[in-house]
Amino acid sequence: MDDIARNLGISKKTIYTVFRTKEQLFLTMVDYIFDGIKISEQQVMDNEKLTVVEKIRKIFKVMPETYSEIDFRQLYQLKGKYPKIYKKVEKRLETGWENTIALLEQGMKQGVIRKIHIPIVKMMLESTLEQFFQRDILVKNQISYQEALDEVVDILMEGIVIV
Repeated sequence: MDDIARNLGISKKTIYTVFRTKEQLFLTMVDYIFDGIKISEQQVMDNEKLTVVEKIRKIFKVMPETYSEIDFRQLYQLKGKYPKIYKKVEKRLETGWENTIALLEQGMKQGVIRKIHIPIVKMMLESTLEQFFQRDILVKNQISYQEALDEVVDILMEGIVIV
């Protein structure tokens, strides 16, 4: 809280007038981050210059530019230290897949991706992200969250794209 107050140029007391606990602040931050991701996702969906495959790739990797400075690799500490916050992250990862599912269905209908079981793709991506948040594998291997996400999506896409 000291760091946050210092970065904002306000007192900790001021922060506590808005957020009664650190946990409440973190829960609000989780919603803020995921809401930002949904805004970026909608921008991808609205971009008529992108093909369905390009949209799928971008949706899988969507991350607002403003979050590029956040070290998501440290999220693995959440589960043990802040289980309530971790549960919220988990819930947000597991919901809001409507655009992605629609794109996958559209890609199959157009014949640009092969027939797949969408729940399996969803589970693969969710599980991978959850593992990033549960383990310190990224930190130990000095891989940024964005690099890891890019590689996961590349592996996933190369497995479903019709060449």
